[in-house]
Amino acid sequence: MKILVTGSLGFIGFHLTKKLIEEGHQIVGIDNINHYYDPNLKLAKLPLLGISESAPCDYQHLNGYSNFKFIKLDIKDRKYLEQLFIEEQFDCVCHLAAQAGVQFSIKNPHTYIENNVSGFINILDACRQTKVKHFIFASSSSVYGSREKVPFNEEDNVDHPISIYAASKKSNELMAYTYNHLYHLKTTGLRFFTVYGPWGRPDMAPFIFTKNISENKEISVFNNGNMERDFTCIDDIIDGINLIINGNNHTNYKIYNIGNSSPVNLNEFINTLEDTLEKKAKIQYRPMREGDVIKTYADTTAIARDFGYQPKTSVKDGIKKFVDWYKEYYNLKIG
Repeated sequence: MKILVTGSLGFIGFHLTKKLIEEGHQIVGIDNINHYYDPNLKLAKLPLLGISESAPCDYQHLNGYSNFKFIKLDIKDRKYLEQLFIEEQFDCVCHLAAQAGVQFSIKNPHTYIENNVSGFINILDACRQTKVKHFIFASSSSVYGSREKVPFNEEDNVDHPISIYAASKKSNELMAYTYNHLYHLKTTGLRFFTVYGPWGRPDMAPFIFTKNISENKEISVFNNGNMERDFTCIDDIIDGINLIINGNNHTNYKIYNIGNSSPVNLNEFINTLEDTLEKKAKIQYRPMREGDVIKTYADTTAIARDFGYQPKTSVKDGIKKFVDWYKEYYNLKIG
């Protein structure tokens, strides 16, 4: 199968790209390598995919994998994007490129409209023009807003997002539904729940906490730590996406939660991280932030029923995987 992975040097995109390459699919990966966080973290992934860090240019055939090529490309570049789709004729598109971050969206709303709305429609319409067989895209648990009813179910009302990031993801779901209705584009949207693990984003709590604890710096914990997150290890996320790519369980438009379905209290998460690092955190408790929610909790009944999805990684094991990677990547000795 020929598959496009957008955001292929991002956190989820990188892991998915590597998995699909190893399974023998023909993969094209695109990423704009922006500066939302240190681009070196993205560039460091290139050798793991068989390409030199010094030459991430168009149509590089990689030394390690003959079934993969990387293109530095921004999804806002509509003309080049349409040319790519026409030339490659993809069977499946996994659209993971987006401007991430709830807090960043509150201060930089235009960035989210440009990337997550305008960029999304560019991808969506290119799929229509070239008759892509399956369009899979990243949504987010943030679309559920500050609802108190748990677990979050795909049938719940999601008309009240509390951040521009969440609003942009809700708009993606609506646009994708419209394209399915008008053009019969088979579409699967995935609402990710607090994904963490090796190569995780530096703006996410597991990375920030690990960095600050290891450097003897304070960590900011909001709402006195009285928050719960459905922390989901990247390994389980990739297994779920892979099941959907290789499955044929629907031909229309579907939205699925993909999470661990087992919320963890933030203070408990920090305690597990302290035990793994063998070092205590210096905690500064702060008030609740705008855009944050008290609890996330995925009802994964639908994706389990339709695709056999079953997360396997405990938070303890997932944190160990992340910390082991962090120590190796930063050549770190914590003590």
